[in-house]
Amino acid sequence: MKIIVTTILSMATLLVAMSFTGKPTGEGKLTIAFDHYVDDKVLQFDSVLYKNELGQSFTVTKFKYYIGNICLKKTTGNKETTDYYLINEEEPATKTISVGNIPEGEYTGIEFILGVDSIHNCSGAQSGALDPVNAMFWAWNTGYIFLKLEGKSPVSKSPGNIFEFHIGGYKQPNNCIRTVSLNFERPLIISTSAIRELHLKVNVAEILKTPTSIDLSTLSSVTDFHNATTIADNYMDMFSVLSIKQ
Repeated sequence: MKIIVTTILSMATLLVAMSFTGKPTGEGKLTIAFDHYVDDKVLQFDSVLYKNELGQSFTVTKFKYYIGNICLKKTTGNKETTDYYLINEEEPATKTISVGNIPEGEYTGIEFILGVDSIHNCSGAQSGALDPVNAMFWAWNTGYIFLKLEGKSPVSKSPGNIFEFHIGGYKQPNNCIRTVSLNFERPLIISTSAIRELHLKVNVAEILKTPTSIDLSTLSSVTDFHNATTIADNYMDMFSVLSIKQ
């Protein structure tokens, strides 16, 4: 009995000592910037003329989309969030988001969804980024628009030569939620000493070309389930890692 008591007391003493001398696991922060481009040109509304893969000219007048369920990946202990963010080219402040309470360590990549998951789609109108005031909630069909891309092209046969892609839907076979998974060339090191910066390049041109080339003369409007998954398959490729500031 004396040996057992002595052992318990020794372990308790060790735990107390560790609580004072052991290095606690801290938490850090990360900002993620979404930098919008059309191929290698910085996205600008109205004034800049771009060309798609088919050589068709177009301008962009609106570009916004939902990002959610961010997961920072490492060998063990991924950092996952359930927050949603509306990234809107018209509102520069929305293009940089902050993720906090990240355990210290080396992270090898990032994963997130473009869209809004089924639970939030079925929860009715909500607040914050998911507030209907953001004009990303369908009135005719309960659910969120995941991405809006609008502009003009001389080849478009829509009134005013506009094109508009309003993509949403979470039910099969028209599920437009897409998971984006990116690996870092070098580990992202999270620590308590500094806020890290991750810049993601978002290439609008990819929405019109990969894996399906979009001919704006024959497909200038997608505002329901028709052709929506084709655009969704394209937009999941528009993200890449631009830079990491350690």
